[in-house]
Amino acid sequence: MLKLLQHQSSCLDILQMYVYQLLGDIELEFDDSHLKYAEETYRRELDLNTATARVKYSVGNVEFTREHFSSNPDQVIVTKISGSESGSLSFNVSLDSLLDNHSYVNGNNQIIMEGRCPGKRIPPKANANDDPKGIQFSAILEIKISDDRGTISALEDKKLKVEGSDWAVLLLVASSSFDGPFINPSDSKKDPTSESMSALQSIRNLSYSDLYTRHLDDYQKLFHRVSIQLSRSPKDIVTDTCSEENIDTVPSAERVKSFQTDEDPSLVELLFQFGRYLLISSSRPGTQVANLQGIWNEDLSPTWDSAPHVNINLEMNYWQSLPCNLSECQEPLFDFLTYLSINGSKTAQVNYLASGWVIHHKTDIWAKSSADRGKVVWALWPMGGAWLCTHLWEHYNYTMDRDFLEKRAYPLLEGCASFLLDWLIEGHDGYLETNPSTSPEHEFIAPDGKLACVSYSSTMDMAIIREVFSAIISAAEVLEKNEDALVEKVLKSLPRLRPTKIAEDGSIMEWAQDFKDPEVHHRHMSHLFGLFPGHTITIEKNPDLYKAAEKTLQKRGEEGPGWSITWKTALWARLHDQEHAYRMVKRLFNLVDPEHEKHFEGGLYSNLFAAHPPFQIDANFGFTAAVAEMLVQSTLNDLYLLPALPWDKWSSGCVKGLKARGGETVSICWKDGDLHEVGIYSNYSNNDHDSFKTLHYRGTSVKVNLSAGKIYTFNRQLKCTNLHQSIV
Repeated sequence: MLKLLQHQSSCLDILQMYVYQLLGDIELEFDDSHLKYAEETYRRELDLNTATARVKYSVGNVEFTREHFSSNPDQVIVTKISGSESGSLSFNVSLDSLLDNHSYVNGNNQIIMEGRCPGKRIPPKANANDDPKGIQFSAILEIKISDDRGTISALEDKKLKVEGSDWAVLLLVASSSFDGPFINPSDSKKDPTSESMSALQSIRNLSYSDLYTRHLDDYQKLFHRVSIQLSRSPKDIVTDTCSEENIDTVPSAERVKSFQTDEDPSLVELLFQFGRYLLISSSRPGTQVANLQGIWNEDLSPTWDSAPHVNINLEMNYWQSLPCNLSECQEPLFDFLTYLSINGSKTAQVNYLASGWVIHHKTDIWAKSSADRGKVVWALWPMGGAWLCTHLWEHYNYTMDRDFLEKRAYPLLEGCASFLLDWLIEGHDGYLETNPSTSPEHEFIAPDGKLACVSYSSTMDMAIIREVFSAIISAAEVLEKNEDALVEKVLKSLPRLRPTKIAEDGSIMEWAQDFKDPEVHHRHMSHLFGLFPGHTITIEKNPDLYKAAEKTLQKRGEEGPGWSITWKTALWARLHDQEHAYRMVKRLFNLVDPEHEKHFEGGLYSNLFAAHPPFQIDANFGFTAAVAEMLVQSTLNDLYLLPALPWDKWSSGCVKGLKARGGETVSICWKDGDLHEVGIYSNYSNNDHDSFKTLHYRGTSVKVNLSAGKIYTFNRQLKCTNLHQSIV
C-alpha cells in the first residue's frame, strides 16, 4: 500500500470540523515476485533539489523505479512506475479511505473516489456514518501507460489492472466542497467531482516530461534562492552540493544517530534545506496555513487535532519565510489572519465587550477565535492574534512593500491594537496591565503553596503588546497616519506598559510577581519573547535584561520537545552565543524511535521529521530559522554577519541568498575561521533612494551607503571591493 501524504501543495488532505484528516490511500498491488527483491538494491530517497521522491529496487535482472512529485502549478500528484525491461511492469491499483466513501472505475483508465466527512466531531470509521453532512470530497486517479506495450483493464469495478507495460504514469487530482470558513459544509454549492474532472482535463495533453518541467520550474524558483555549505575546513567546500557525485548513500537514520560523534556539517545543511522544502511544499498562495504537522498528518484522529496552535507553533512555522527568502509562502498566513479577524471581532465583542479582534491559543480551518475547551493554563490566552500580527510588520520590514503595509497589514494591526487598548486596565501602581493573564501552558506556586496559572501581566503578554504597539506606531509613520486617534492612544499607552522585571536569581521574571517555579525546565520560553522573536531586549537598549535573558536560558536548561530546542537555538543565537547555539543544534540530532518515544524529549525521526514527540513540524521550520539567525541578523539599520557561527565546528562555509530587514539579499563566505567575503544586493531601499546600513562583524562596525539595484562586495575588513549594477 502506498500512502501519499503530499510533497507539494495539492489537495490530498482535507479537514473535518476542528480536525485535519487524511483523504485516503493509493493502493498498489504487485505480484509475489516483488517480495523477492534484492535487498542491497533497495533505495528510497527524497531529492530536495527537485522535490521528487524515488524508490528503486531490483527483482532478478529487472530494476523497478517509482518517482513521485506533487505539482503546485498543475495541482496534481504524479507517480511514474517503470521497469528496466520491456513489458516487465504489471500491478493493480485502487483508491480507498477511512472516511465514508465509495469508489468506482470510470471508463478504461480512471478510478473516482467520492466521500464525505462526518458533520460532527466523532472519530469516523469506514462506512459507518449514518448520515454524514460534513465536507464532501472527490479524488480521481487516471493512468497512462506506454503506447506500444501493455494493457489496462477494470477489476471488480473498483480497481484497475496494468499488465505487460514498460511504464505507467498515475495522475491524482482531488477537491473538496470546502468554500471558505464562513460557509457551512451543508450549504456549499461546490461539486468536488466536477472540479477534479476540470483539473484533470486541464493537464490531459501534458506529458510526464511536461508536468515534471513545470513542477521543477515552479519549485526551484523558490528553493534555489538560498544555498548553504558548512565544513570544518576549506577543502571540504564543493561548488555543487546537488551533484550526483556528492549524494550520500548512508541512510538518514544512521546519519542522525552518528551525529553526536561525527557532527557532520552536511547533515546540518540537509536539515536546513529540508525545512525550506517543507514550507515550499505546504504553504503557497491559495492553500491553507501549514498546521501542526504541516500537511503530513497520516491519522484520522491526530494528536492535538493537527490544528494550528497560536501560542508558538503556527508562528514558528513561518519564522524562516522571510530570512530564508520565501516571503510568498506567508500568503496563506495573511489570508488566514483576515478570516481570524472577522471571527475574532465577534469574540472580542461577545466575550470581552471590546473593540477590535482577538484569538486564543488554538484555531482551525473555520478560523476559530474563541477560547478552546480544556484547562485554563492553555485555553485562556487572548494574545494569539497579537503575536500573529507581528508577522505583518516583519513582512514589511523584509520586503519594504508599502502597498502590502497599507492595504493588508495596517487594517489588521489597527483592529489588534484596538482590542489590546480595551483589554488593558490601569493597575494599582499606575502601569497598564492585562488581567487575568497566563504564561502559555506554564504554572507557578501561589503564595498559599498551591499550583496556579492565572495572575496578571505575564511577561509575555506585555512583551507582545509592546511589540504590536511599536509596530503600529512605525507603520503609521510610514503611511503618514501619526495623527490618527488610535495611534495617539497607542503612543500614550506604550510607555505605561508594565516593564519586564528581573528576579532575585538574576533571571527574567515570567509573571508580574516573582513566583516560585514548579518546573524550571518548562518547554515554553514565553518570557523571552522580547529577545526572540521580538526585538525589545537588546544589548544596546537594555544590557541588564540582555544579561538576565542569558541567565534565564541557563536556568531553563537544554531539554525539551523539538520546537523548544529550536526556539532555544534561536534565543542563544540572538545573544550571539555561538557555543550554546551549537549545543542546541546538536541536541536536536537525537534519533527518536516512534515505538519507544517519550513526551517532551525531542529529536528527529528517521525521515528527519521533528519529534515533540509525537511528530510536530514546527521544529523542522524552527531549525531552519535558527540556523539562519546564527548566520545573519538584522534590523532596518544594522546587519550582523555570522553573529553566532560555531567557528570550531564550521570553520569554513558559504551561505547565499538570505534576506535582511530593509530588503537586502545577503551572501557570506568564510574560510579558516574568519570572514572572507560578503555580498549585498539592495533591492527594496525606501523609495528607491540610497539607504545607510551599519555592518557588524566581530567588534568591527562600518556604516555603508547602499543604492537600490546594485550589488556590493565587502572583504573581511568590511571594505567595499566591488560594486556593479544588477542585471534583472
